[in-house]
Amino acid sequence: MEARLYTKGGNTYAVCHLCAHRCRIADGKKGICGVRENRGGVLDTLVYGRLIARHIDPVEKKPFFHVQPASLSYSIATVGCNFRCLHCQNYDISQMPKDSKRIIGEEVGVEDVVAAALRGDCRSIAYTYTEPTIFFEFAYDCMSLAREKGLKNLFVTNGYMTRECLDELNGLLDGANVDVKAFTDEFYKRVCGARLAPVLDSVEYMRSMGIWVEVTTLVIPTQNDSEEELREIARWIYGVDKSMPWHISAFYPTYKMNDLPRTPVSILDRARDIGLEEGLRYVYTGNVPGDPGESTYCYNCGRKIIDRYGFTVASNELKKAKCPYCGSEIDGIDL
Repeated sequence: MEARLYTKGGNTYAVCHLCAHRCRIADGKKGICGVRENRGGVLDTLVYGRLIARHIDPVEKKPFFHVQPASLSYSIATVGCNFRCLHCQNYDISQMPKDSKRIIGEEVGVEDVVAAALRGDCRSIAYTYTEPTIFFEFAYDCMSLAREKGLKNLFVTNGYMTRECLDELNGLLDGANVDVKAFTDEFYKRVCGARLAPVLDSVEYMRSMGIWVEVTTLVIPTQNDSEEELREIARWIYGVDKSMPWHISAFYPTYKMNDLPRTPVSILDRARDIGLEEGLRYVYTGNVPGDPGESTYCYNCGRKIIDRYGFTVASNELKKAKCPYCGSEIDGIDL
């Protein structure tokens, strides 16, 4: 299928405007994502309707802690990614077009995706596991139908899309969990093959559009775990919107970062303290089931209002999105 968001350069090259790489792709070549190919000056998407994964997940697994708590989300993905993260947990599918030169997936129609979500009693569709930006055309069509059927649309993303892409999603995308992987260009270039600035711009632009955003930072020992860097991330989040939840997750060795240790819980707890010190309303620890930082506390009175263990909501005391103890309004979607 012909891709969207590109310009032709005669019959020789195409310039993709989907993500911040803005690849200039020669005839017969693919972009950095490995799933958009120039064929005679026409840019084609190679993954439309070719799903490598589709599952029903708790929305907390994404993680979204302020979107329809304890609900289910129908989660889909194709192969491919516009990053090459050395610590990718889904590298077998995200890097497949580059590592093994294959593009595989089950042929699934838009109507099938939405119908399966409804059958599964899901309240949202999550475009996740790999980078949803790179299967934009299929995601867009699914989102349009999902909106008609009353489902929310959620991106779990690295945030490297262009403003043109986000403009196309205006009115369709309800929420995004964006990885802010570090706060230096050096990390992004060395570990991800990208830059920091476009990610920050995407978050800021999404919030200006009214899209709900939650931020996730995977804390990797010796790579992005200094108190100074964590505080810089917290201060930036506060400057954008202090109600944006910040998920601070533990790293587990994988892919090309097997030589590093797991993240100590003490670092995660300190990072959470930093976020709260900087004025953020909601800061969470992740990948450490049982940690007190998994639960939601009222930013005003400090009482626990949503009790979690892992991806399970044990109790939710919110009353029409308000704290039952002090009446403060808690931010999010359909709380």
